Amino acid sequence: MLIKKIKGLISLLRPELTLAAGICVLTGQVLANKGFPSLGTAILGFLCGFTLSAAALILNDVFDYEVDKINAPQRALPSGAVSPGEAIAFTGFVSLIGLSCAFFLGIPVLIVSVIFWIIGVLYNWRFKESGLPGNLMVSSSVAITFILGAMTVNDPWNKIVWVFSAFAFFIDLGEEIAGDAMDMAGDQQRGSRSLALLKGKTFALRFTTLCWFLVILISTIPIIFQWQGLAYLIMILVMDSLILYYGFRLLKSNIPQQGRAAMRGVYLGATVGLLGFLISLF
Repeated sequence: MLIKKIKGLISLLRPELTLAAGICVLTGQVLANKGFPSLGTAILGFLCGFTLSAAALILNDVFDYEVDKINAPQRALPSGAVSPGEAIAFTGFVSLIGLSCAFFLGIPVLIVSVIFWIIGVLYNWRFKESGLPGNLMVSSSVAITFILGAMTVNDPWNKIVWVFSAFAFFIDLGEEIAGDAMDMAGDQQRGSRSLALLKGKTFALRFTTLCWFLVILISTIPIIFQWQGLAYLIMILVMDSLILYYGFRLLKSNIPQQGRAAMRGVYLGATVGLLGFLISLF
């Protein structure tokens, strides 16, 4: 029973997404600092991104409890592995860790972290069914991770950081819209105004691939203006190739499981690309 609960709590964290958030903050630090920051700053930054992302994701499952009984009954809450009360307590725990880390990184970092923590709560509470406005709230929260990292080393307007932030924004916006297309049955039940329900699944998936194509276009900017060298070129070749491959698979998906696999491929591909880029810098 205990093992089942621990596994349930870990699944609520969605490790591939929360790890990606922490890596994005760390990448923002490295890009803005032009090298690895102090170990303490790196750890605090990573934990801040990881835990605040986790708070929003756990709360998402809490508010999606009824819908997930239809869309994803195997998840921790609808399966009974974790109770809603335990999930709410877990949200508070990781939120406290994240905001404490932000406090030690400086008041500006804390203010931005609080703002986006509130955005996460508002999204889950009121804006999840709003369609595109809610999608934009989530993708903005993902994009801010790079800028938050740059803030921790006192260079929030670094141009390379903003390029990476744009990557995150459009990759995640596409993922959010595609995710809605995969969850149409449950979303219809709760009165969602997602693009998939308003314009149809095909339109939503095409919109997703457009967002991902914009990522490919933006990725050429540092090469054109010679802001970055070989390490960056290798990273975007890997990332852009995976975006093209999984974007095509998404368009051809016939069932939600295939679509989610394609979405996961894009997200993991971008994360691996970031890790490779970070390693190459050293």
